[in-house]
Amino acid sequence: MIAPARRAAYEVLRRVFEDGAYADRALRTAVAGLDDRDRALARRLAYGAVQRVRTLDHAVETLGRRPVRRLDPPVRAALRLGAYQLGFLAGVPRYAAVNESVELVRAAGLERAVPFANAVLRRLADGIGPLLEALPERAPREAALRHSYPDWVAEVWWRDLGADGARALMRGQNEPAETVVRVVRGPVEGEPAGDVPGAWRVERVDEEALAEGRIWPQSRGSQLAGLAVGARPGERTLDLCAAPGGKATMLAGEVVAVEVNDARAHELEENVRRLGAAHVTVVHADGRSLPPALTGFDRALVDAPCSGLGVLAARPDLRWRAEPLPELQLELLRAAAARVRPGGTVTYAVCTVNADESEAVVDAAGLPADPALAAEWPRFRHPRRPEFLQTLPHVHGTSGFFVARLLVP
Repeated sequence: MIAPARRAAYEVLRRVFEDGAYADRALRTAVAGLDDRDRALARRLAYGAVQRVRTLDHAVETLGRRPVRRLDPPVRAALRLGAYQLGFLAGVPRYAAVNESVELVRAAGLERAVPFANAVLRRLADGIGPLLEALPERAPREAALRHSYPDWVAEVWWRDLGADGARALMRGQNEPAETVVRVVRGPVEGEPAGDVPGAWRVERVDEEALAEGRIWPQSRGSQLAGLAVGARPGERTLDLCAAPGGKATMLAGEVVAVEVNDARAHELEENVRRLGAAHVTVVHADGRSLPPALTGFDRALVDAPCSGLGVLAARPDLRWRAEPLPELQLELLRAAAARVRPGGTVTYAVCTVNADESEAVVDAAGLPADPALAAEWPRFRHPRRPEFLQTLPHVHGTSGFFVARLLVP
């Protein structure tokens, strides 16, 4: 018998690595009908195995003595799932990890591969602990293998944070992200985060409260980016990359929320209605070529598309598809500044930890920083550029966001 949580996690692994599915969407489908306990375990298993896949494959190849690329996809997924439990998940009985992973291979109709899978899993059970412990992390590429990241990500963090900071960030983003919501109205079961007004830590997202628009799942780092805009009643604010709407709906005054993607623009409209944000108007357009009438704003927010290197704990598959986008980011920042009146501000935010997409983009835009931002949020001052903000998962326990508020001359 295969536990429902393991079967669901196995389905997610196959969908992500065979079909290119997003892990969160694949999980939503796989856990339909499971109780809360099984959902939580399926999420931990699936997300952990997707995050750790590079290290898991190294263990499977070393102890199994066969390249993972040559394995049948169902066998590969079962070995990855079993290896994750044996190597990284405390409290899981060895026999359950081994036997149920073997049963997944059998259930896939690959009886001929059952003896091989069983042998490899037993070797993993005996050897994966010492193997993982012996992996070095002195250099970026060594650390990338030990902590399961692409080499380029490790190299960027080594450059920007130094060796110790990079290693700490790698470890931090392999742990489950905290669950935080923004309170829109009404009571919430949980506790206030304290350092970001309106942010509450909760055990789980209350689906009923979410459907009724009383809460919005949003990390403290993301909420900080919205608060940093400083929008006030009576002002007009342009949100240039607004979907799914978490930040747009927390801004005061009149808000024009722009989204270029059809499906995401529709989702943005639905979320604006759900959250009762009547002050937000959705515009379906490319932020780089807005209608001429959209100008003279007091403030703008550019929460730009990015590599997402600050949200890898919550989006486990993103590290394997992440791509820096500095050219697009600079275009959007300049486009937003052109729509703001002289004396107004543009807040630029990206959910990444990568100087190429953060301070380098801001420097290229040539706009002076608003010195008041760091004074408002001293806890989150950027470690190298104190005029900006940078939340760091291993320091602040939330997603990694770079935030700059710039003055329009």
